[in-house]
Amino acid sequence: MSPPLLKLGAVLSTMAMISNWMSQTLPSLVGLNTTRLSTPDTLTQISPKEGWQVYSSAQDPDGRCICTVVAPEQNLCSRDAKSRQLRQLLEKVQNMSQSIEVLNLRTQRDFQYVLKMETQMKGLKAKFRQIEDDRKTLMTKHFQELKEKMDELLPLIPVLEQYKTDAKLITQFKEEIRNLSAVLTGIQEEIGAYDYEELHQRVLSLETRLRDCMKKLTCGKLMKITGPITIKTSGTRFGAWMTDPLASEKNNRVWYMDSYTNNKIVREYKSIADFVSGAESRTYNLPFKWAGTNHVVYNGSLYFNKYQSNIIIKYSFDTGRVLAQRSLEYAGFHNVYPYTWGGFSDIDLMADEIGLWAVYATNQNAGNIVISQLNQDTLEVMKSWSTGYPKRSAGESFMICGTLYVTNSHLTGAKVYYSYSTKTSTYEYTDIPFHNQYFHISMLDYNARDRALYAWNNGHQVLFNVTLFHIIKTEDDT
Repeated sequence: MSPPLLKLGAVLSTMAMISNWMSQTLPSLVGLNTTRLSTPDTLTQISPKEGWQVYSSAQDPDGRCICTVVAPEQNLCSRDAKSRQLRQLLEKVQNMSQSIEVLNLRTQRDFQYVLKMETQMKGLKAKFRQIEDDRKTLMTKHFQELKEKMDELLPLIPVLEQYKTDAKLITQFKEEIRNLSAVLTGIQEEIGAYDYEELHQRVLSLETRLRDCMKKLTCGKLMKITGPITIKTSGTRFGAWMTDPLASEKNNRVWYMDSYTNNKIVREYKSIADFVSGAESRTYNLPFKWAGTNHVVYNGSLYFNKYQSNIIIKYSFDTGRVLAQRSLEYAGFHNVYPYTWGGFSDIDLMADEIGLWAVYATNQNAGNIVISQLNQDTLEVMKSWSTGYPKRSAGESFMICGTLYVTNSHLTGAKVYYSYSTKTSTYEYTDIPFHNQYFHISMLDYNARDRALYAWNNGHQVLFNVTLFHIIKTEDDT
């Protein structure tokens, strides 16, 4: 076979293999051999309820931190694999599209050569017929050679016809792949937002925004108390239980101190669950007996009032040693100025978002409540505020964001009746009721980490939820 025919044969052979691969492999890869290709106009729309919608955090009328999330249905995550397959398929289609574009350019170039050769062959065939009619004028040998060459070219005519068909098929594939790529891109835009990785990033973003929201909502004014939730029933009518508001999120230890006098044993539990089940992790034998039930654990240390004195003790759970002790000057003790229920509750130690506090009464303030902010290391009084509320008329009290809230009783019908702000040195009378489920409260303390009130309610350890009113400062306010 002559060189031009060899070249043409190689081109045709290559095109035949490519067109055969295109006609068999591509349809099965993209699904054209089993399903009709959908256009963007007929693409099934995904319901909005199936997607995540995250709105800015805000506050409700009660002052609670609100961050609204419309979550997808539970079966949405099952589409993660399909999403990955879609991305892979889209990449393959894009790669094939580029390859077909190159192939199409080559095909168009060769196609022009084939068309020209086809014209020449047809002209040669016509001329050959003319010559055959007048073959008498030619030498028999020359005629036979020309006829043999024509016979060699005759089988190429149907091949050329097939080549033209294959060229049209490639053009059709190019158009279909362009359409498929557009449809897949549209589908990816529809469901790409629900990919697991992006959902994960949205959740992380949401958690960050919630933490930012909680930081903005650190302090607020008490508006409502709900509950209680009964955690456990144990001990005598009087006692204290608490967690550390400065502990890490993984540290959920609980400390339990039964009775208000004649006791030195502190029981520790690794978690609320262990506390409920009674699985103690450790027991501490304090060097002194405590007075009352108004102790507090703060930053890994226990602060309590030493029995029959106005001395405050700081005891380290880590070292098992007393780190500091200091007399609270002029503070009444040993039922001189207790709460309404008695029980040596003269000195109430508490903590909030601002720090460590002592609430007590003095003769100098006519038995009315005095609030002192303490240095947590030295127990030195940093600043004091004298109120006009009689300590003996108070059922219990607790601090939230530098404001002292006082209940009017420890019995049924008790409510938060009075508050005093150390920030403004002003007071107001309030009316915030709460449910005294077990009729007698001998301990009521606020935990800033949990944003809840821990209470000892007649031998029941309970929790109250609090609702605070916040003014959220946004970036627009700065």
